[in-house]
Amino acid sequence: MSKRIALVAGEASGDIIGAGLIGALKQRLPDAEFFGIAGPRMIAAGCRALFPAEALSVMGLFEVLAHLKEILSIRTKLYEELVRNPPDVFIGIDAPDFNLGLERRLRHQGIRTVHYVSPSVWAWRQKRVHKIREAVDLMLTLFPFEEAFYHRHDVPAEFVGHPLADIIEMKPDRLAARQALGLSLEGNIIALLPGSRNSEVKRLGKIFLQTAVQVRRQVPDIHFIAPMANASTRAILRYQAARFPDLPLDIINGDSRKAMMAADAVLLASGTAALEAMLLKRPMVVAYRLSPMTYAILKGFRVLKVSHYSLPNLLAGKAVVPEFIQSDARPDNLAAALVAGLDESEDMQEQIGLYHEIHKNLRQNASYRAAEAIVRLMQEIRA
Repeated sequence: MSKRIALVAGEASGDIIGAGLIGALKQRLPDAEFFGIAGPRMIAAGCRALFPAEALSVMGLFEVLAHLKEILSIRTKLYEELVRNPPDVFIGIDAPDFNLGLERRLRHQGIRTVHYVSPSVWAWRQKRVHKIREAVDLMLTLFPFEEAFYHRHDVPAEFVGHPLADIIEMKPDRLAARQALGLSLEGNIIALLPGSRNSEVKRLGKIFLQTAVQVRRQVPDIHFIAPMANASTRAILRYQAARFPDLPLDIINGDSRKAMMAADAVLLASGTAALEAMLLKRPMVVAYRLSPMTYAILKGFRVLKVSHYSLPNLLAGKAVVPEFIQSDARPDNLAAALVAGLDESEDMQEQIGLYHEIHKNLRQNASYRAAEAIVRLMQEIRA
């Protein structure tokens, strides 16, 4: 009898991960049926979409509140469908606010549940791990330190590696990236990535541009490139950049990976982009600013449980990447760290070597390992 596998992905990154997972599961279970909440890549891979992933991909407090009724309705309808026609396994891909509550209810109904891509429970609001223990039969993690965290809290977990580490070449071709973007093959280039959300660009864009001005005073032949996620963030940065008309800056549409690959160093907002820059073996400086009220709450209640913020430092277990948070994210600090990153010193080469080792550790053929773990779970006989 063929297996029925339900999946939920709510954002573009989850859609990519889900598509790879479906392809790997099909190799083990060629007759399996896949259905749930899916984006275009998952649909192309063979998943029947009961609801489109775009329905869940709203970001920001007010945007979520505006769509809350619709999102809750979708979750209720999906839950009722899955209880009425139980799948052999339910796989929630990221989207923890939507998936974990659904997984807990489905598990109480006797349906096996897997969560793929851990929320940052190890970094803040650690008490969530108790609810996660109730919700999942198996947590699939992208990073090894996450697996260790869950094992300490008696949550079944398996490190499968990071799909980005599988996709990105071990030795990225900088010159090819420059040619593809129409950039000069000579001279230094710095990529500026102030974030993918409007609020991030509003907080960091001006600071990044002021940093670029200071860097140019020390490195006159420098050029800057800013890959922006969408038309809205491009418009914000263009407005900010109008104050610096002499700055040699190209603002481009997307292509953030190619832009980082083409660069000699990267200035970016903390997040997945820092992991990507590390996999691309690029010197980087990480900056981040939360709203003052949010940061005060997190600091006042001691919600944050990590000494480092950027993924390269978390993975290395030490400060290998300069990171500047809140008031420390000033143009003078950022410029000094960027100029140092352009220096091909022995320390910098050692840092790039560490990136290489972390890349190898994360390059585990994640989709295949995740599929193997899920198949083993389905084969287990419950007591």
